[in-house]
Amino acid sequence: MPKLPVLMYHSVSANLEESQGLTIAVSKLEEQFAFLKENGYQSLHFKDFQDIKGLADFPKKAVIITFDDVYVNQLEMAYPLLKKYGLKACFYVPFKYVNGVDSWNTDEEKIMSVEQLQILDSEVVELGLHSFSHNKYDEMTLEDIQIDFDLCKKFIVENHLEVHNTLAYPYGKYPRKGEEKQTFINLLHKNQIAYGLRIGNRVNTFPFKNNYEIQRLDIKGEDSLATFKRKLKFGKLFF
Repeated sequence: MPKLPVLMYHSVSANLEESQGLTIAVSKLEEQFAFLKENGYQSLHFKDFQDIKGLADFPKKAVIITFDDVYVNQLEMAYPLLKKYGLKACFYVPFKYVNGVDSWNTDEEKIMSVEQLQILDSEVVELGLHSFSHNKYDEMTLEDIQIDFDLCKKFIVENHLEVHNTLAYPYGKYPRKGEEKQTFINLLHKNQIAYGLRIGNRVNTFPFKNNYEIQRLDIKGEDSLATFKRKLKFGKLFF
């Protein structure tokens, strides 16, 4: 089965000295995007899977690029690079904080406004869900999770946003065992979630083994290009 690495990014900085952890310098991001372009990788949106009828239609070198939290710095620095290198990405929105700041984290980074989300070219950026309140699903009751989903839907409809039914779990957290896991998956089905993204640091195969446990590669700000290449090919298994 073909390999499908899913890359996970967060904040982008103009300052190379700030390229640590969940923040990546724009110069490093461009280096990585240039590598993907120059080495024949085809970036995909999750909505593209509806046009793939069989493995013969699947790109020989595919990748999914994801950004969590829709920081304004992604619009200012990542979005132009995506267009420059002809790449697509999926941006995951914590709807409660739109037009605000990352109150769950630093309380300083600006989050895109509705107007900024609306101007993103849907051929370049596919919007998806990152919950409403950015809480950990494995610490929430089913009732609270459903309320969170309802608030997401209300926000999307009221603000006329085009959002694909892919969900990036905040912090990568979700119930992982036994009955709790099954009831959570049933709730995802009920809310018509097509794909769920965790943090797993492994390269997926396609078709996915489990649409609700798609693994993402955590690309760190301190990663060298050589580290990026190894993660892209092997995941984090050999680190």
